[in-house]
Amino acid sequence: MDVTEWLLDSDPAIRWQVQRDLLGAPADVVATERARVVREGWGAALLALQDPDGAWDGGAYRPGWADDERPFFDAWTATHFSLQQLMELGLDPAAPEAKDAVARVRTGVRWEHAGQPYFEGEVEPCINGVALSVAAYFGESGDSIVDTILGGRLADGGWNCWSEYGATVSSFHSTMCVVEGLLAWELAGGTSPAVRDARLAGEEYLLARQLFRRRSTGDIVDPRYLMLSSPVRWYYDVLRALEHFRLADRRDERLTGAIEHVRSKRSADGRWVRDLHHEGPQLIDVSHAEGMPSRWITLRALRVLRWWDAA
Repeated sequence: MDVTEWLLDSDPAIRWQVQRDLLGAPADVVATERARVVREGWGAALLALQDPDGAWDGGAYRPGWADDERPFFDAWTATHFSLQQLMELGLDPAAPEAKDAVARVRTGVRWEHAGQPYFEGEVEPCINGVALSVAAYFGESGDSIVDTILGGRLADGGWNCWSEYGATVSSFHSTMCVVEGLLAWELAGGTSPAVRDARLAGEEYLLARQLFRRRSTGDIVDPRYLMLSSPVRWYYDVLRALEHFRLADRRDERLTGAIEHVRSKRSADGRWVRDLHHEGPQLIDVSHAEGMPSRWITLRALRVLRWWDAA
């Protein structure tokens, strides 16, 4: 089958990224397609669900309907993950609708942790890493988030959301979210030797483990790290890590095992399937069921391999 045509037969959020990353289309063609994200499809639908006070589903990290007195795991409907999804869809931050949405978040959304304004972050590095990526993408400072992140780095070079409860070994999930955020801050114009050193140390934490192996034994840390998912939310997997190294343009032979794993998962028809769905309520569904070909994962895998193979 023609995988490119299949990818293009989709939402504007996928089409413009295919044009930019796989087809090398002229900048004006890409910009025209990207501009549709705010007006139609997934991007427009998600923007329309923002509450008048700036939040999505009544909360910053947790939706307003979540009961703190009862067991609760993940929901993807509140402000934090809605902004992450708009970023991944490629909503143009310069669009008036995007500027208005972000302004309402800036003035109206506060973290459940201690009432901090959204763009100042809270305390958990996995949350702050994504919040920093969002801040950088939408033109917000994020400097206070950077300070919190730098203060939470562990001795092994990474981060762990449970460090405030005594964890001393870094987490793949937390470290991934943080290095993404630090890179986004740098690419948006932030300059700091401390930030660069911290990002490189976090990347080294992952590279020393070949993105999925224990440093001590070489065993696979968690088989789910080898399962490809989309949307990723706060979860780690090797394709997410490879996307980060692509954006950082950091080539390292220790990426080879993860690259070849992703390559091996390509189906005979040229597509990749969605291995894993991260359970939880969501406002819009932008992917396919587990075990089915996924446009998002196929797009992300193709652009990672295109980058790697171009060396």
